Amino acid sequence: RLLYVSKFITWLFSLTGDITQKGYEKKRTKLLAPYIIQTPGKDPSAPQKRKSDAQRSRRTHRSGGTRDDRYRSDIHTEAVQAALAKHKEEKMALPMPTKRRSTYVQSPIETRTPPDSSSGSEDETSARRQSSLVAAPPVVSPNLQSPDSWINRSVQGSSTSSSASSTLSHGEGKPHGSLTWSSENSGPPPDVTAVAPPTRGPRVDLPSNAVVRGMSRGQSRSSMIETADGVPVSSRVSTKIQQLLNTLKRPKRPPLSEFFTDDSEEIVEVPQPDPNTPKPEGRQIIPVKGEPLGVVSNWPPALQAALARWGATQGKSPALTALDITGKPLYTLTYGKLWSRSVKLAYTLLNKLGAKNEQVLKPGDRVALVYPNSDPGMFWVAFYGCLLAEVIPVPIEVPLSRKDAGSSQVGFLLGSCGVGLALTSEICLKGLPKTPTGEILQFKGWPRLKWVVTDSKYLTKPSKDWQPHIPTANTDPAYIEVTLFMYVLGTLKTTHPLYLNKEGTVMGVAVSKVAMLTHCQALTQACNYCEGETIVNVLDFKKDMGLWHGAVMNRIHTISVPYAVMKACPLSWVQRVHIHKARAALVKCRDLHWAMMAHRDQRDTSLASLRMLIVADGANPWSVSSCDAFLNVFQSHGLKPEVICPCATSPEAMTVAIRRPGVPGAPLPARAILSMGGLSHGVIRVNTEDKNSALTVQDVGHVMPGALMCIVKPDGPPQLCKTDEIGEIVINSRAGGTMYYGLPGVTKNTFEVIPVNASGAPIGEIPFVRSGLLGFVGPGSLIFVVGKNEGLLMVSGRRHNADDLVATALAVEPVKTVYRGRIAVFSVTVFYDERIVIVAEQRPDASEEDSFQWMSRVLQAIDSIHQVGLYCLALVPANTLPKTPLGGIHISDTKQFFLEGNLHPCNILMCPHTCVTNLPKPRQKQPVGVGPASIMVGNLVAGKRIAQASGRDLGMIEDQDLVRKHQYLTEALQWRAQTDPDHVLYVLLNAKGVAVCTATCVQLHKRAEKIAAALTEKGSINTGENVVLLYPPGIDLIASFYGCLYAGCVPVTVRPPHPQNLAVSKAACILTTQNLTRILRSKEAAATVNIKTWPTIIDTDDLPRRRPPQIYKPPTAEMIAYLDFSVSTTGMLTGVKISHAAVSALCRSIKLQCELYSSRQIAICLDPYCGLGFVLWCLASVYSGHQSILIPPFELESCLSLWLSTLSQYRIRDTFCSYSVMELCTKGLGSQTELLKARGVNLSCVRSCVVIAEERPRLALTHSFSKLFKDLGLSPRAVSTAFGSRVNLAICLQGTTGPDPSTVYVDMKSLRHDRVRLVERGAPQSLPLMESGKILPGVRVIIVNPETRGPLGDSHLGEIWVNSPHSASGYYTIYGEESLQADHFNTKLSFGDPQTLWARTGYLGFVKRTELLDASGDRHDALFVVGSLDETLELRGLRYHPIDIETSVSRAHRSIAESAVFTWTNLLVVVSELCGSEQDALDLVPLITNVVLEEHHLIVGVVVIVDPGVIPINSRGEKQRMHLRDSFLADQLDPIYVAYNM
Repeated sequence: RLLYVSKFITWLFSLTGDITQKGYEKKRTKLLAPYIIQTPGKDPSAPQKRKSDAQRSRRTHRSGGTRDDRYRSDIHTEAVQAALAKHKEEKMALPMPTKRRSTYVQSPIETRTPPDSSSGSEDETSARRQSSLVAAPPVVSPNLQSPDSWINRSVQGSSTSSSASSTLSHGEGKPHGSLTWSSENSGPPPDVTAVAPPTRGPRVDLPSNAVVRGMSRGQSRSSMIETADGVPVSSRVSTKIQQLLNTLKRPKRPPLSEFFTDDSEEIVEVPQPDPNTPKPEGRQIIPVKGEPLGVVSNWPPALQAALARWGATQGKSPALTALDITGKPLYTLTYGKLWSRSVKLAYTLLNKLGAKNEQVLKPGDRVALVYPNSDPGMFWVAFYGCLLAEVIPVPIEVPLSRKDAGSSQVGFLLGSCGVGLALTSEICLKGLPKTPTGEILQFKGWPRLKWVVTDSKYLTKPSKDWQPHIPTANTDPAYIEVTLFMYVLGTLKTTHPLYLNKEGTVMGVAVSKVAMLTHCQALTQACNYCEGETIVNVLDFKKDMGLWHGAVMNRIHTISVPYAVMKACPLSWVQRVHIHKARAALVKCRDLHWAMMAHRDQRDTSLASLRMLIVADGANPWSVSSCDAFLNVFQSHGLKPEVICPCATSPEAMTVAIRRPGVPGAPLPARAILSMGGLSHGVIRVNTEDKNSALTVQDVGHVMPGALMCIVKPDGPPQLCKTDEIGEIVINSRAGGTMYYGLPGVTKNTFEVIPVNASGAPIGEIPFVRSGLLGFVGPGSLIFVVGKNEGLLMVSGRRHNADDLVATALAVEPVKTVYRGRIAVFSVTVFYDERIVIVAEQRPDASEEDSFQWMSRVLQAIDSIHQVGLYCLALVPANTLPKTPLGGIHISDTKQFFLEGNLHPCNILMCPHTCVTNLPKPRQKQPVGVGPASIMVGNLVAGKRIAQASGRDLGMIEDQDLVRKHQYLTEALQWRAQTDPDHVLYVLLNAKGVAVCTATCVQLHKRAEKIAAALTEKGSINTGENVVLLYPPGIDLIASFYGCLYAGCVPVTVRPPHPQNLAVSKAACILTTQNLTRILRSKEAAATVNIKTWPTIIDTDDLPRRRPPQIYKPPTAEMIAYLDFSVSTTGMLTGVKISHAAVSALCRSIKLQCELYSSRQIAICLDPYCGLGFVLWCLASVYSGHQSILIPPFELESCLSLWLSTLSQYRIRDTFCSYSVMELCTKGLGSQTELLKARGVNLSCVRSCVVIAEERPRLALTHSFSKLFKDLGLSPRAVSTAFGSRVNLAICLQGTTGPDPSTVYVDMKSLRHDRVRLVERGAPQSLPLMESGKILPGVRVIIVNPETRGPLGDSHLGEIWVNSPHSASGYYTIYGEESLQADHFNTKLSFGDPQTLWARTGYLGFVKRTELLDASGDRHDALFVVGSLDETLELRGLRYHPIDIETSVSRAHRSIAESAVFTWTNLLVVVSELCGSEQDALDLVPLITNVVLEEHHLIVGVVVIVDPGVIPINSRGEKQRMHLRDSFLADQLDPIYVAYNM
């Protein structure tokens, strides 16, 4: 209603005649007042007041924030606003990105407005404010929120440091900015892949004592959020995700029926053509012929001859007037002066550059011309001097720095043209960047140049008898025009520097002497130039039309208005026309626009003398509105409508067409109003239906005299178009470029095109030149241009023009957001299609809300008007985009910056969900069942060997007596204390590599006795009770462990201090050191945990020498020896029970695999709190008798080389470490290998270096480590990995014998389908996997389908099940989840061998029989671990392993230190740690989205950029992804930036 009232008022005013802006605002406010709902404390006129201020500032400051003149169209603006109004009715809220305060400077609170998502124009601000409080998404609580509460909220700030402005996302309406799931809507998050809305389950209530799964580094318990089934209790982040889901539920284009089906071999198929696509229906086009080129008797035989003639006969006649920066004439060059100076320069170039009789330049050599845009006179002398000397000038822009946009490409051109000499002026030479020694800087990619100053005083006057040689014009090159070259759609094209779209390479178009002359003759005839006319030129005089129209052919007087003058005084060219009574003016649309904006300052200018106003970029379809508006303003100043002459040019074809000056009173040419939909399919359709998506184009006149023109298809063979088809204009004429200098292959595709008819037969033998312009021939053979090849964006088989998209973006109220209308549009290829990217410069005073609002409305406008989705929209700070010499945006460099992550945007919006429509269909999972076909015959499944493998038999080993006598570790320790009391079992090193503590067999035994006595006396512990061991890594931990066994209690090792775990283990007592006792009793600890509920704490540092009354011996080996607690990668804290029998079996297995006995030494650099790390640290030495050198990993932080120096010093053969340690050494010592070598570090002694882990081997890290330290003697065969899981702590360990670990390459596409397909190394989409070490003695593994629980064949992916005497006995749980016990620890196959009991590891992997032989001579079966089953991401019906996506993400940009991925409501969330500066943060968003889409065919939903060290890892260096997810949803990450991809 409001919209209609508003429009009615506007129409009313249009009838009442002239009205000032201020008056309009006042009246409008008064009339609208009754309809606007008052917001408390808001004045309805306030928004309008702000608008009128903007208007006023626009008048005073010419172009700050005004839109780019080239695209000014009131009709189009109305169309865009109408399209946005439609979207407004849909009312879809987009989640606003979250940005840390430090990343952008907050605007003052007064200027901020409550965020809103509607898309009406600025005039309806008050109404919009209200409407943004209506109808929030269905899940959002319906409470409304007043602006006051919003402001209060932002004043208080939130507890985290995310910016206050982003606390509420657009369209949200809930007080305090936090969104809880309302009780009836609670339950698991919705599935956005489903078509029907998901049904909600009942609310899940958390138990008050729920255990939190996992803990991040250095995070306190109180900061955690409790979750159940992944639903956060209260979280702002989930609000935004819910909003994102709501926006993603909108249907995409195309509908699902057009999605591609997923073929396992080919990812994307060609889409089926839409039957409704408009097709061309006209007949084949007939080439259009220009009028014959007239022969005039006195035309000169060459352009130089014309200069010679005017120099001799009309020496006083003015040739060129240059203006100073204020727009006043600086000097006038006469034809006499121009001729004499050019002759002097020609003589100097040919005779005076080298030593005596040495000719430096020969005719035909190429010379660079480097002159500033403010000095046309020097350039003219240099240009004509080169023509007279018959050397070939190559005009280029003045280089300003080494980092100039496109500078290296210009250097490449100069090199390929063989340029060794540059001509310049003295002033310009002084201004060039210099080295500290005063030499001119060597510009990036440039050849070494000799600089020659061409000022008159440095030139030599030729002798009387010397005359320049002026031959008749021939086909030799006269000059080389620098242009930009690109490759489009399988054919080669070129483009102007201003709006380059594809990968731009600078090329040189060679223009022959005859082409130059013929072109001047054709222009003279077409423009009807007469001798002595005056022309005002605002264009660049060094190239293109500025050079052609300013030529000396007709003794024209050119007044050159430099770009700098236009910036200072936009009306200067109009004043020059008035003062000099100029007959012609050469301008661009922007000059018309600027003059129009500033015309109020000038009342008395007259343009009546003009007979031609040549609009150089009239080929741009958006020029029509600038021409109309200019005519509207200046018609009263004598400007006649028929003098406006748009033209179309390109560097290759030169002038293609120009509108001839009209006869006064004759009707003006008609306009074409075309359907943009039709244009996108390459056909001409008059727009009848939707006026919003119409494009009005004006003609560019007729084809040039003496030329022949055709329209051919822009892609594929040059087939003639039909009459109603858009194609590329090709020209045959003597007046055009002849080649790309020095590139015959590329030349052929552009300059020697022979059009073919529908059957593919050539239409003749004459070659045409591609112009790079797209257009058609209208009635009366008028030429219409609708765009350029360079700006052509081919998206899903439809063509869109970059300029059209810029125009639409600029029509969306850019005044508050876009700086000077500077917008670049280009496309990038991602996932088999072009994707459109828009980059704009943001005004320094634009608020965050304004910017986000503008971006979301640009999305809507382009979607409505062009029916195409944007991939990325970025705003960068003002004046940061690379510029062309005349201040335009250098598109190819902008694109390069975008792809390299060097754009540094301050706002970014990615919309992959909207525009990526060619993803394969999600896979439908087939129901699995075990049918009668699943009968096992021998060892075969479906014709394949069953995927199983086993280590060698534990059997009879040499110390069988010892084992039989001492089946408990306590007995083994007592036996060693008696038989070999002084044998050193443990040596603990500090950061300096000094042994700070040792333990012999008898010392360890006695310390264990003291602790056992203390437990029975102080702790009054009963047999079988749990005792927590709270120690730093060291020998105290080992002694306490055996002390507990001696006392008959169950030890639980805990990383100190970790209060959370104490509750879990139901401990009766805590053993710890004096320091840790203090910490546990401190105030900080009391704040976290209630100390009163804690068990007894015993400090074991100074215990009295006591012996326990007896040493406990368990009645059976199945009794629990200890509890092993660990945080799994899914964040679940699980404890497993390890029996005495399992301990003995495991120690025996390790002893056999690693050949450990008492004379051996091993070095351990691991955390000793769980898994195999604990076993090696505390148990293995007591069992096998070898000496363990213990290196606490935290000591490496103060001395990185400690571990490697120890290996070298003690000549260690076997060492064990974690991935964290290996990564620390690789990153920290990578550059110090020479230093270590000098210190005598030698690793040639190391026979095996085993990484202890519960994950897929990190091949890249182990390879890097091996490669880096190869110079220190480390054998590449030494590094290997181990594998264990919660149910069985050690399944694989490389050991000393047997074949080296093998590596295979598997196809990632197959892996996602749970299939293993082996491929060759280097195959696309291949993933290298390394064997996880040899299977330990006594261990059997089998690969099982986790759903059917049936065995699988060789090389099939399935869950790894294990059978071994050292498997854990079960989970240690508080809630007694017995079903899990049976399922994970004692489970049976559904068929095959139903008797054996297996433990389920929860890891996916496969077994492959290799060609290698094991110790017994059989072929070796290798086990490959792929990843944890719990961690896999089920997306689009496929199974993804997080590590694969993370590897891709980490490669995307040098500033990504680490990354982790998880899913939330079927959205993929990527968290990346930024190790660079914060301004790089937003650069990562598109790169991460691109790489995941390209390599994994997934769309990233949310990208979170955080500080280094935020991603939590456990002691083994494994990422805690679920934990990270909980922290993210609870808004505890303090992210630098959160981007919600639309």
